[in-house]
Amino acid sequence: MPKQMSLAAYFNPTGHHVASWRHPRAQKDANVSIRHYVEMAQAAERAKFDMLFLADGSAVREAHMDAISRSVQFVAHFEPMTLLSALSMVTKNIGLTATVNTTYEEPYNLARKFASLDIISGGRAGWNLVTSSSKGDIGNFGRDRALNHQERYGRAREFVQVVRGLWDSWDDDAFVRDVEAGLYFHPESMHYLNHTGQHFKSRGPLNVPRPIQGYPVQVQAGASDEGRDLAAEFAEAIFSPHLNIPEAKAYYDDVKGRMQTKFNRNPDHLKILPGLSVVVAESDDKAAEDFELLQSLIHPIVGREILATMLGNMDLSPYPLDEPLPDPLPPTNGSKGHYESIVSMARRENLTIRQLGARCAGARGKNSIHGSPKKVADYMEEWFVNKACDGFCVLPPYMPGQHIDFCNMVIPELQKRGIFRTEYAGPTLRENLGIPRPESRYKKQQQQAAE
Repeated sequence: MPKQMSLAAYFNPTGHHVASWRHPRAQKDANVSIRHYVEMAQAAERAKFDMLFLADGSAVREAHMDAISRSVQFVAHFEPMTLLSALSMVTKNIGLTATVNTTYEEPYNLARKFASLDIISGGRAGWNLVTSSSKGDIGNFGRDRALNHQERYGRAREFVQVVRGLWDSWDDDAFVRDVEAGLYFHPESMHYLNHTGQHFKSRGPLNVPRPIQGYPVQVQAGASDEGRDLAAEFAEAIFSPHLNIPEAKAYYDDVKGRMQTKFNRNPDHLKILPGLSVVVAESDDKAAEDFELLQSLIHPIVGREILATMLGNMDLSPYPLDEPLPDPLPPTNGSKGHYESIVSMARRENLTIRQLGARCAGARGKNSIHGSPKKVADYMEEWFVNKACDGFCVLPPYMPGQHIDFCNMVIPELQKRGIFRTEYAGPTLRENLGIPRPESRYKKQQQQAAE
């Protein structure tokens, strides 16, 4: 069979577009509607998406009140682990991936929650690892300052090591539950981690059995040098921010090259999925009309604030809306990938802050396309066959409308071309991504000792 792409469905409550909630085909109260999420998850599963993905933040967005009062994103919504546990009961195959950040979480708590979700869902859990420099998060967790970029990634690397160690607390066959012998588990199958590092101390064992997948699938979105190294060492899927094939391919080749040369990993065991916001309709003209309607609903102050957030919480209020970004821009402590892509686009196209704000607010820094099913599928196939990606993280600009349209229009076109599945490979997220289940470190030690 030809290689097939992987697809993640990115669920913001009313959609990815900043003005999504104002569209007539959007669910206005989606942020508190479990029925909405159930219908969206089931639609994605019928379309055979690999996973659904929930973004998250630990604070109400920091911005001018005139901006955040006009937006639904990162204001008030369900906590993702609770929501995914509910969705696991009404789905069977689709992966369930949540964002939890390592800057304001403890490894033991996170390992326990994701192990539980993996078992509850039958092996479908995924963890999107992020770090945070948000001012709102600092205030909510009693910190005096944000960790700098290097500190955040140093902590994140050790965090993953501890979490993986805790997921190995129990052998796969530890719990025999032998009623006749009165033995619930083999004592030698329980392991203490006894980790002491720069950022964490954790004794273990975890009080949840080993996850069905061994480790829930680990997802990341880092584009900085530290982020690329972290992804090459640990990640099994990456949501990347690139806006064109040359930049995406350079990133793809770099991260997969690091996997081999620095960490002795198989590059096929990592799926790189650029974000793609799609407005699809029966014809290019109808899609363009819908896209322009969405763009017309963006308030310019909202566009400017979204742009400022994506540039690392930069204050753009002193600068005129109809002038270009100041040159030079101050350095950022936020996402290097978003910063570099946006600034490069602004300089290349000589965009004003108003124009750049509208461009970024529409897809919020991710790639976007509007057109017929054929046009959208052609675009996706070009990226895929040129090895700029392994698939896409699809960002419906408004929901349920565009999510349903993508499932009904674009998915059949991709399937017709043989580059997307018509059936799931198996019941776990790892099986559907084509990523092997990791063995426990203790089993590996036993095998090495026997040799």
